[in-house]
Amino acid sequence: MSLAIISFSFVFIQKVLMSDTHEEAHTGPIKTPKAFAWVIFLSFVGPIFIIIGLVYYVVTANKPAAGAANTAESVAARIQKVGTVEVRDANRPLKAGEEVYKVQCAACHTAGLAGSPKLGDKSAWAPRIKTGYEALLNSALKGKNAMGAQGGGDHNDVEIGRAVVYMANASGAKFAEPAAPTN
Repeated sequence: MSLAIISFSFVFIQKVLMSDTHEEAHTGPIKTPKAFAWVIFLSFVGPIFIIIGLVYYVVTANKPAAGAANTAESVAARIQKVGTVEVRDANRPLKAGEEVYKVQCAACHTAGLAGSPKLGDKSAWAPRIKTGYEALLNSALKGKNAMGAQGGGDHNDVEIGRAVVYMANASGAKFAEPAAPTN
């Protein structure tokens, strides 16, 4: 009996609260099951075709390398080997310290650029000379402060050592010039 009263009350309240004057059909743009099927189909397939179209557009665009006038040369430059091998004459005569200085060191040490001591400036070279030949050679080969590493360039380590001795001796040191290595 209580179930019958509850269901009667529910139906009565529903009829009282809902008037017939403001009843509207709850419909949307999809009115048939066929239209609903097309909407479902296009909501999945449409984005796939849009993505495929965008990928095709991006992939097929003709894009030469930045700043490349000749595409073949720019491709060759991008795929070149990381390292190179130079074959040098191991028996060539070693260059003298003054000659290496003129080629490798004079650009900075003549004018005293970037804090480098000028050739012949005894006061600037004195603290460096006190550290010894090995420390000076190490600084020259590996680089120090603004000076880049000189080792591994056009001159071998003995030639760089001779240039160090030339500059230090011109500024008051008494270092012996390194001898050529014997094989």
